[in-house]
Amino acid sequence: MIVHVAVLSMIVITAILAVELKDLMSAVISLGVMSLMLSLEFYLLHAPDVAIAEAGVGAALTTAIYVLAVRKTRRVSK
Repeated sequence: MIVHVAVLSMIVITAILAVELKDLMSAVISLGVMSLMLSLEFYLLHAPDVAIAEAGVGAALTTAIYVLAVRKTRRVSK
């Protein structure tokens, strides 16, 4: 029970960080960590197939696509 609460708290914290961070790369990393925490929660809920899919698609593939997109952008100073 305590592990579930800790993992869910980390999911919420990393989601808030992803929204609040100004640096895009930091926000993408925060989203990747959130996705890994979500896959851990699925595993703790005895759904290993969903956990593997979330880790593979959500954490790895989506994060890689976001990182590539952010690297192609330029910083604009105001």
